[in-house]
Parts: sequence; C-alpha cells; structure tokens
Amino acid sequence: MTVTYVIDGSRVTGLERFWEVIGEAVNGPGGYFGRNLDALADCLGGGMGTPDDGDFVFEWRDHALSARALGHEETARQLRRSLERAHPTNRPAIQERLDEALAGRGPTLFDLIVEILAQGATPGTLRLS
Repeated sequence: MTVTYVIDGSRVTGLERFWEVIGEAVNGPGGYFGRNLDALADCLGGGMGTPDDGDFVFEWRDHALSARALGHEETARQLRRSLERAHPTNRPAIQERLDEALAGRGPTLFDLIVEILAQGATPGTLRLS
C-alpha cells in the first residue's frame, strides 16, 4: 500500500520552515527528515520514516507558494550564510552561486529540493499540485 506524505506548500516560508514541514509530513509533529540538502537525500534512502520498500509518494500541495519562498532571494540568503562558514577554498564557488542568485539566475533551493525528491526516490513519487 502506497503511503502519501503531504507537504503543505502554504506553510513553507523559507528553508528552515521547509525542514519543519517535511519532517512533520513524514514523521509527525517535531519530526525530522533532514536539515540540509545532503541529509534530505540520505533520508530518502530509507530508515528515516519512509517505508523501506520505497512505496511512498510526496504530494507537494501549493508548491508554487513554496517555489516563491524558496526562490532566488532565499537561495541568496542561505548562500551568504554558507559563505561565512565555508573553507577558504570553497568560497569562490559559493560566491559565484551567490552572485547568480542575486541576479535572479541559476537553480533555486526549490529547484534543488525538487531534484533531490525526484531523483532520490522511485520515479513518480513526487507530485506537485
């Protein structure tokens, strides 16, 4: 039996809130399902609340609202935070991504999350509505 996890896109106001919303969707109030992109990809591998057989679907309702909340502005905000903590050898690449985000170009956090959800699970397990 397929399990459906509903991501309420109207509740996503930024990246930190997204982690709370997806955590609750999968594991209930206060639940965890990643707090960064790498952890999200790891969680999709199983053992973090989703069925081990991969028989689940993410239904992202009001995804257009999330796309705006996780757009270039939020992407730039998160990249600025990363730049402050980054190893000096990583800073030029992060700065380049930050410059692109500030110019309204390049992948957004929403794009990256959708890609992880779409690729990290069985095809068809992400439904945007």
